[in-house]
Amino acid sequence: MKILVTGGAGFIGSHVVDAYIVAGHSVAVIDNLKTGFERNVNPKARFYKVDITDAVAVNEVFKKEQPDVVNHHAAIAEVVKSITEPLPTYTVNVLGTINVLMAFGQYGAKTGARFIFSSTGGAIYGNAKELPATEQTPAAPLTAYGMSKLLGEEVITFYAHQFAFTPIIFRYPNVYGPRQNPKGEAGVVAIFVGAMLRGETPTIFGDGKKTRDYVYVADITKANVTALTLGDHEIINIGSGQETSDDQIFEATAAAAGFKGAVTYAPHREGEVLRISIAAPKAKKLFGWQPTMVLKDGVLEVASQIRKTGNN
Repeated sequence: MKILVTGGAGFIGSHVVDAYIVAGHSVAVIDNLKTGFERNVNPKARFYKVDITDAVAVNEVFKKEQPDVVNHHAAIAEVVKSITEPLPTYTVNVLGTINVLMAFGQYGAKTGARFIFSSTGGAIYGNAKELPATEQTPAAPLTAYGMSKLLGEEVITFYAHQFAFTPIIFRYPNVYGPRQNPKGEAGVVAIFVGAMLRGETPTIFGDGKKTRDYVYVADITKANVTALTLGDHEIINIGSGQETSDDQIFEATAAAAGFKGAVTYAPHREGEVLRISIAAPKAKKLFGWQPTMVLKDGVLEVASQIRKTGNN
């Protein structure tokens, strides 16, 4: 297959690109390198430094590549910042997505073509009344980031009918693993490990009881590979169904980094979900998917990568 991956120089997207190439597919990558790194791009992929908000440039890439599949990971994922500065998030995550969809419709989308989208479970479901959240849990985003991903799902569904392609929408949990930026806003595992390896004290916002659902990036890529051939107009949760607290993440990252210090607690930040876990029985039924990496082992992999690359 000819596959175009947006955000393919980023953390998750670059792992997806690697998996597609290993599976024998022809892959092109679009990324503006604002949060991604060109070193992450597989050398066998064709790379275009393009911002998805630039409709003309996006069209030029699609006209050249004419992909059978689009895997759309390009996004701004700054959850807290999106509250006070929402416009960049909406511009990239909604209007940028529309640019990609329109280009796909003109150059590639056809019966049998697929559009795979990385959405969010944690930010869309908000403070769900019952956990773990399922695909039937009402959407209740607390931030512009969560709302932008929900709107992204809606425009994808709309254009799927317009252009007759098959959409697969994944609602992700907190994804962690190698290549996650330890100096970004998102990605507490990498942020904590990076700080600890620099000899700095990490900060937990809240009382340490806030929970998230963590899934290792290699498990996420497996779902993206399976979605090339299975599923039909689906919204699918990808999660472990387990809650892990901030205090537990601190303990796991401290053990991996050999950190003996204490953690600093700061006030809870507006817009952050208090508790979330995401059930994925639909993914198991449709794809045979379930997470396999144990958290402490995955955290050790993150620490090993940060030590090796010096990206700490």
